[in-house]
Amino acid sequence: MRCVLYIMPLLAVAACATPRESCIYTAQDQLRVLDGRIATAQGNVDRGFAVFTATDTRTIEATCTDRLPDGQLEEYDCDRTETFTTSSPVAIDVGEERRKLKRLRDQRPALQAATDTAVRQCIAIHPE
Repeated sequence: MRCVLYIMPLLAVAACATPRESCIYTAQDQLRVLDGRIATAQGNVDRGFAVFTATDTRTIEATCTDRLPDGQLEEYDCDRTETFTTSSPVAIDVGEERRKLKRLRDQRPALQAATDTAVRQCIAIHPE
């Protein structure tokens, strides 16, 4: 599920972006992922616990409606698939989470520099 969350914005941007914008968006991808991991770890430290999110798909009996050719509505029993998301707290070692947060933050300056270089290359390759 998390992969879909990262891919969907990329597809949306790629669909209507210029080559330069697509290149820059791709160049910034790893930094966005790292920033997301930092935000998650910071939230875990602030709360004192992690949050586990589970997605479950269930088939539910429902009543469906169709319009007949003569314009009348017909109701009938059918199955509908729905997706439910639940979140629950998960115990963590806050000390280890702080160490992880520090490691992630320590990685950020080097990744920011690499991202800046890649963005400059995108601008050079795709001048507007």
